[in-house]
Amino acid sequence: MPDDGPTEAAAESPARGGRTSAAGTALEKSMRILEAVAAPGGPHRLTDVAAAAAVPKSSAFRILASLTEQGFVRPRSGSRYGVGPRLRALSALVSGGEPASIGRILGELRETVGQTVHLALHSGQTLTYIRKLEGDQPFRTASRVGMRMPLHSTAIGKSILAHLPEEEVRALIASAGLPRRTPKTLTRPGALLAELEAVRDRGFAVDDEENEPTIRCIGAAVLGPGGHPIGGVSVTTVTFLVSREEIEAYAPALLAATEALAPLL
Repeated sequence: MPDDGPTEAAAESPARGGRTSAAGTALEKSMRILEAVAAPGGPHRLTDVAAAAAVPKSSAFRILASLTEQGFVRPRSGSRYGVGPRLRALSALVSGGEPASIGRILGELRETVGQTVHLALHSGQTLTYIRKLEGDQPFRTASRVGMRMPLHSTAIGKSILAHLPEEEVRALIASAGLPRRTPKTLTRPGALLAELEAVRDRGFAVDDEENEPTIRCIGAAVLGPGGHPIGGVSVTTVTFLVSREEIEAYAPALLAATEALAPLL
């Protein structure tokens, strides 16, 4: 496919009925602000929350004030904001209600491949790790639960993008760009779109040092109703221990796990 211009071009969303802006509806803005507040490294400055949520600073301040009143956000000194008690309670409810079979499925996959396994959910322009099971290997990866990762340079991310409509993928590229993470990152839209076609054909994606040097991953999407990607699962290895051919041999076990997880997420 042709390369369609620079990756840094901004995408604008048209206003709808005077009730939305390029930043989205009030609910969308609030959800993005909650995600920004809950991101690792908090409490976060107002300026950083507004930038991460792509919301004007004045609007972010008003939304944060409302979320503070509701107990979802807690203001801290220095115009910083952290997670409030209601958001922590909500997180506990969600975690406590997770079907035990999710852990069993991921555990069986880890036992089969002997490598580190991640489960991530799709969230806007990124994915977020919600489970990590370390493999039986003499190394540990830097990833952690709660970490956000880009879509274009990760195995899970590419598997998610492969199941989105092309116009949605192009909009994501225009909005977030394709920043170079390593020398192997796909930074041209045409190259990424061609890779996503290959991902659809084989059913899984490979991150071959595209997100982090020496790290090689295989990932597949977990699909919800209508085939829309909810998230994905990956198997993570290091290049000096596992070849590309060896990691691709994990595909049947990986695909079986994602199929089993689909009705549970």
